Amino acid sequence: MKSFELRWLLLAIALAFLIFPAVTWAQGESVEGASALASEETTPQPGPAVKAESTGLTVIGQRRRREKRASAHALGEQDLERQNHDDPHAVLNQVPGVYTRQEDGVGLRPNVGIRGVNPDRSKKITLMEDDVLFGPAPYSAPAAYFFPLITRMTDVEVVKGAASIAHGPQTVAGAINLRTRDIPTGWAGGVDVAGGQYLYGKAHAHVGAGWQRFGFLIEGVHLRTDGFKELDGGGDTGFYRNEWMLKTRYILNPGAATQHTLRAKFGFSNEASNETYLGLTTEDFRLNPLRRYAASQLDRMTWDRTQVDLRHEAKSESFDVVTVVYRHDLSRVWNKVNGFSGASISDVLRNPTAGRNKMFYDTLRNQVPAGFPSENILIGPNDRQFVSQGVQSRGHWRTRLGDYRNEIEMSARLHHDRASRVHQESAYFFNNNVLQLVPGVPAATTADDTMQTLALSLFAGDELEMGRLTIRPGARLEVIRARYEPRAGGNDIKNNDVAVLPGMGIHYQLWRGLGAVAGVHRGYSPASPRDVAAQSETSTNFEAGLRYEVHKLRAEAIGFWNEYANLTAICTESSGCLDADVGRQTNAGAARIRGVETFAQTAAELAGIKLPAMVAYTFTDARFLDTFSSNDPIFGAVTAGDAIPYVPRHQLSLTVGVERPWWGLTLSALHQSRMEDAPPSQQAALRTDSLTVVDVGAHTNLPGNSQIYLQVRNLLDEAAIVSYRPFGARPNAPRWVQVGAKWEY
Repeated sequence: MKSFELRWLLLAIALAFLIFPAVTWAQGESVEGASALASEETTPQPGPAVKAESTGLTVIGQRRRREKRASAHALGEQDLERQNHDDPHAVLNQVPGVYTRQEDGVGLRPNVGIRGVNPDRSKKITLMEDDVLFGPAPYSAPAAYFFPLITRMTDVEVVKGAASIAHGPQTVAGAINLRTRDIPTGWAGGVDVAGGQYLYGKAHAHVGAGWQRFGFLIEGVHLRTDGFKELDGGGDTGFYRNEWMLKTRYILNPGAATQHTLRAKFGFSNEASNETYLGLTTEDFRLNPLRRYAASQLDRMTWDRTQVDLRHEAKSESFDVVTVVYRHDLSRVWNKVNGFSGASISDVLRNPTAGRNKMFYDTLRNQVPAGFPSENILIGPNDRQFVSQGVQSRGHWRTRLGDYRNEIEMSARLHHDRASRVHQESAYFFNNNVLQLVPGVPAATTADDTMQTLALSLFAGDELEMGRLTIRPGARLEVIRARYEPRAGGNDIKNNDVAVLPGMGIHYQLWRGLGAVAGVHRGYSPASPRDVAAQSETSTNFEAGLRYEVHKLRAEAIGFWNEYANLTAICTESSGCLDADVGRQTNAGAARIRGVETFAQTAAELAGIKLPAMVAYTFTDARFLDTFSSNDPIFGAVTAGDAIPYVPRHQLSLTVGVERPWWGLTLSALHQSRMEDAPPSQQAALRTDSLTVVDVGAHTNLPGNSQIYLQVRNLLDEAAIVSYRPFGARPNAPRWVQVGAKWEY
């Protein structure tokens, strides 16, 4: 298609976004709506604050119906508040099929995988907040260097299998949607403050009100710690982070047959974290897993982000349409150790006593013997600017075909994002235990470029109930125009792609409470804009299993089988890539991922005591089927049959609780088996440790809607190598005691 034709097509689609919901505005200004104008908002309407209803890990939405969409789960507000987690890894590990690779121990930049995909920076997952993509540049640079604070969320939804094609652009594994707090009815608010070891502190407050037409919500969170790692020579290894959100809504025609609502959401977030990519040798880790080498004393990440989402909703008994215009801007600078001019840090830490590596190793620790010159360390800022913006509309039309319930879903999104980067590095040396610039050596620019993408996404699906059988066919269209623009010389690269992604989900009610589910869909991950030889990732994904739900017991077992025609990896610094390779793509060819997800949950009551419990176990076998070589260090040289790195073969999550009206206890445990750091056929390939973490929480409810709580993270003080990426062995967080208080009205 010629470029001018595509521009006119995209313009027409954009206009359709605005016209489609507008045509419903003329409908249904009823007499009741008119009379409501006279009794408008002089005082707030009475009623409780709006809360997300959840009794545990449940299917999204109206679960008796939505469960027929195959694999979809949600953690509701009650679960999130019960465990008071700040780390999104700890929350998401409770969902079957989901696993994580820790990096900083507190989840500042999560690495999340689903059903066998590479968890590096969660780049193979569609990430959303309130149904809107929140990644810094979801198409151009999908690595999620930003992730909203999980403590601010009231619902966490995970969609897998055939239902994934309703979201995009990533459909190979699934989607995660984070729900923020809704505007209350009447006046409502709350405060949550906590403190703990390592000078941990949390201050979280929200207040809002809802009238007949107008409502608002203001929410803010401050999170901080001095850090649990021990920097050679002393220093802060912690972080602080702030997030603010303002929501407003205005109902145009209360009481009308078709109700129109205007909503706006504004957000601001910022962070300063003394985080590093530099880890330890395995031997140093065994001596002190919390140690940080002196060479990382200048490492620091700072960023700020702004968010604007403007939304129109039209709802009636038979249809609903939601249209959102959004723009998110993220600016970040990460000053950190990048390497040496004459050696790879990864190689130095794997072989610290081999040849010249000993000198580099001594330099990292600031332990160069007297009389020997220190090697120069290359340190510099990675400066990146991101823009993500677009307009999207999603509608549902509920009707009947004879005696059968039918729901048609359609969505469209026109999206543009851009990632601009300037990377520099300078030579430093130790002078009296302090890193200083080497005189006379100018800073070198290692990257100066822009990647941007314009994408049109369309989805159409149907959900038809025919007695015991429910079928849900659907298809997604992705039309992508991507461009890489090097500012430091070289030619622009253009990567265009058109992908059609069909899928089908089926649910059959065998008998009371027991149903069979199955699905098949096309998995897709866009190619990197930077690599002219890049191909999109494609797979054919199957799933089938049983689901049982009667009263307060829910259980399921689902098997999945993903056949990849072309598995890909886009190089990132978080996986250990060099600057020259960041953004380049590896086409790994055929791969096979298969496994089983099992899950059970109950909310039983015995003699007035609530006994909530949930267990999830996932088995995953993920293997390359082709032999190849790659510059991406997480792959390297691969032999057909090798296990795919950083996919745990076994993962078990367990949560049990005892709750009375005035107090409660919760115990949760996670076991994750060892993971390959690189394909095992490679010489001297490393593996992480198996990890078992037990958390305990207790709370006491006090009069006046207040509560005091205690959380002990990692009760057994388990210390494990959870990753060797980017450079060297990295620990999980140690035992961590936190005490807090909540009050709501």
